[in-house]
Amino acid sequence: MSATSIEDEKEHVRKMTRRVLWKLDIHVLPPLAFLWLANFIDRTNIGNARIAGLERDTHLHGTQFNTALAIFYVAYILVELPSNLVLKKFKPSRWLPFLVTLWGTVTTLSGLVHNFSGLLAIRFFLGFCEGGLLPGIMLYLSTLYRPHELQQRVGIFYASASLSGAFGGLLATAILKMDGVAGLAGWRWIFILEGIATVVIALTSSIFLPADIQSAKFFTDEEREFALTRLRTAFGVTTTAPLSEPSQRITSPSADPEKADEKADATTLEVHTTEQLVVNAEDERFEWGEVLRGVKDPQLWMTALSYMGIIICLYSFSLFLPTIVAGLGYSGSEAQLHTVPPYVPAVVLTVVVAILSDKLRWRGPFILIFLPISMAGYILAIAAKTNTQRYAAVFLMASGIYPCGPCILSILPNNNAGHYKKATTVALQLALSNCGGFVATFAYDSSQAPTYIKGHSITLAFVCVAWLAMFCNVMYCLWENKARAEGRRQDNLTKYQELWDSGKTRAPIGDRHPDFRFTL
Repeated sequence: MSATSIEDEKEHVRKMTRRVLWKLDIHVLPPLAFLWLANFIDRTNIGNARIAGLERDTHLHGTQFNTALAIFYVAYILVELPSNLVLKKFKPSRWLPFLVTLWGTVTTLSGLVHNFSGLLAIRFFLGFCEGGLLPGIMLYLSTLYRPHELQQRVGIFYASASLSGAFGGLLATAILKMDGVAGLAGWRWIFILEGIATVVIALTSSIFLPADIQSAKFFTDEEREFALTRLRTAFGVTTTAPLSEPSQRITSPSADPEKADEKADATTLEVHTTEQLVVNAEDERFEWGEVLRGVKDPQLWMTALSYMGIIICLYSFSLFLPTIVAGLGYSGSEAQLHTVPPYVPAVVLTVVVAILSDKLRWRGPFILIFLPISMAGYILAIAAKTNTQRYAAVFLMASGIYPCGPCILSILPNNNAGHYKKATTVALQLALSNCGGFVATFAYDSSQAPTYIKGHSITLAFVCVAWLAMFCNVMYCLWENKARAEGRRQDNLTKYQELWDSGKTRAPIGDRHPDFRFTL
């Protein structure tokens, strides 16, 4: 093939890549962003309702409000792994909007509660409906995009969570003007109207979301085949089994997956001329062994601990920011409006970091850079002597913590290959880390106003733990990549061959392959 022909082929591949990514972006990201926006608003609007009279009208006292927040996480944690394991069977395009429709209905009913027991029940069912969304979105995106295209897409929809904090405050301010309409308090209308809007968003999203690459109607046949090939060669390893032989041949298109990630767009799936069965993620059947393999993954536990610290900061910030602002001397609509500005730099930084993270192929290093900004915010809040200083600290908290979310959410989808192992690690990371929701809900209470030194100190400690856990994960990835580069993981091939020959697995070799490299 001449040099000109090669260049023409490369240009064709670049054009096809841009076309495929563009079509995925415009058909998938907007619906997901709206679903996540609805999720965060419905989860955190109780904070806006609180300062609008919810505690008074439902006769809450002591730590009952915190208990109502905590019960949400009990149900939330329980459903994350089961939801991810059934996602493939029920199709993401149906399952995710179904979950959102359910919790939108529950949110609407939240406007009808009259006492503590009613609030407990409604928050439990809300968590039960919401738990499957985020792990489902991460797993879904990893079946559409290559590893180092993932985080900037996650960053776009995750930034909507930051936006929801601002939008939720503005929306609550507007809705509170309905106080007394139909004999209902303004905080009740917050739940009712936002819940109805969530149901509308969910039903609309189900129209646009594709179930997978194969069924995406917006692709031409050529684009569909190209998109599938890109995904199948994304990790630089291909698992094949000759149909005429009892044993399995394990191949790798490239000894360097970093290069494979760049060049696979220009390749077709490498299969030998003999008749073979290609074990692709979309064909993988459920195996409990893959679930167990996910549970034993060291990165799951290190990133879960790190994410727990991030979640404690994130959840306590979003749930109690309205209360903290009210404690600074603002009330009513003025308090709602002052919850908006801290989210603005958070939105911008979340998107910028997500784009840079994919370009540099970094995840953990950015977390190590940004968590200290949040630490500085909490230190300032603890040492602050004036309301202006406390309000400034809130900006540092948000700017440091929100960009970390897409980074840590992208680590396990990047570093796990094999659908059900990935489904397990992604879901369990979130289930374990969401235990931090219990800490977040009790870290702050009204007795600490206006300084909230105890709450800030607890959260600061967990942010420090998050930094240390992520540092360990980065070091582990460096160590494991070095071992694979030096040929010290070649026995993985033999071990996998034995599993295949004994009939104990028909899953792809995935991240066990010695040529697989972990993203930092």
